[in-house]
Amino acid sequence: MKLKYIIYVLIAIAMAYFVYYRISANQKIAGSGGGKDKKGPPPSLNVNGIVVNTSDFNNDLGITGAIEANESIALQSEVAGLITGIYFKEGSNVSKGTLLLKINDRDIQAQLQQALTLEKLSSTNEDRAKQLLQKGAISQEEYDTSLADLLSLRAQTQLIRAQLAKRSIYAPFSGKIGLRSVSTGEYITPTKVIANLMSIDPIKISFSVPEKYAGQIYVDSPISFKTSGSAKVHTGNVFAIEPGINTQTRTLQLRAVAQNPNMELLPGAFATIALSLNTLQDAILIPNEAIIPVLKGKTVYISKNGKALQVPVQAGTRTAENIVITSGLKVGDTVLTTGAMVLKPDAPVNVTLVKN
Repeated sequence: MKLKYIIYVLIAIAMAYFVYYRISANQKIAGSGGGKDKKGPPPSLNVNGIVVNTSDFNNDLGITGAIEANESIALQSEVAGLITGIYFKEGSNVSKGTLLLKINDRDIQAQLQQALTLEKLSSTNEDRAKQLLQKGAISQEEYDTSLADLLSLRAQTQLIRAQLAKRSIYAPFSGKIGLRSVSTGEYITPTKVIANLMSIDPIKISFSVPEKYAGQIYVDSPISFKTSGSAKVHTGNVFAIEPGINTQTRTLQLRAVAQNPNMELLPGAFATIALSLNTLQDAILIPNEAIIPVLKGKTVYISKNGKALQVPVQAGTRTAENIVITSGLKVGDTVLTTGAMVLKPDAPVNVTLVKN
């Protein structure tokens, strides 16, 4: 029992000492002037900043598009038949009017010979009837019948020639022909694609821009672009603009043309495009990180008399690094580019100027 009392006494002494220690510590803090009324000024925040200046700004719009062939078709036959000859090499360049493929036309050739024979006979009869008409040996009606027969046979001959022409397929334009999907001796139908023919010098680039830029784009507006897997920059010019805005996407469709002498640009490739809109004179540019989005727009912090001052701004075009400020700043202002998330109005700042 005595041991139990001794333990209770020791616990009571320890608790009493702890209470005494806390009271003494609080009195020391109060005596050292740690109250709010005697708090010193907050320390200055070290930040980076730039001095606002003006420069010319090339307003380029970054968009994406697709490379297209200048001309492109899938070669197909108008009629069904047996292929008797293929006269092109896969992947080769062909000239306009080159014979590419021939379909069996023996039956049509025979019909043509028959029609020509009948036409020749009818022509002889018409000539004889004309002479008899001049001598008064036959009536005008008899001659008209002979002439009608001749004209009918000529029309039939032209129809057979048209059918015969469909048995030969020629290149409609100069270009590069792709991989063929038919062979000699194969029976072909109008739905069968023979090969693709493309003209890829020059090439076209199709792309869209937001409708707000519609008034800044004209025919001959220059563009520069790159394709995936290549760092080479190509140039071209806008040559056609859709006359209306797409109501689904609220964009304006454009098409540009670029030279492709080495055939390195291939239709279907993805293109990253820079479209030149205009050049702004004496534009104010600041880094994107200086902008603070707020409910009613955008603001930035500037340094004034050693303190941070938050000012509203109006912004224009944004690039990957900078943004154009159209109002709210003037030349000579020091814009703070770091610490935006911790700065507060009238907070003291120590600014290190950096080059923009």
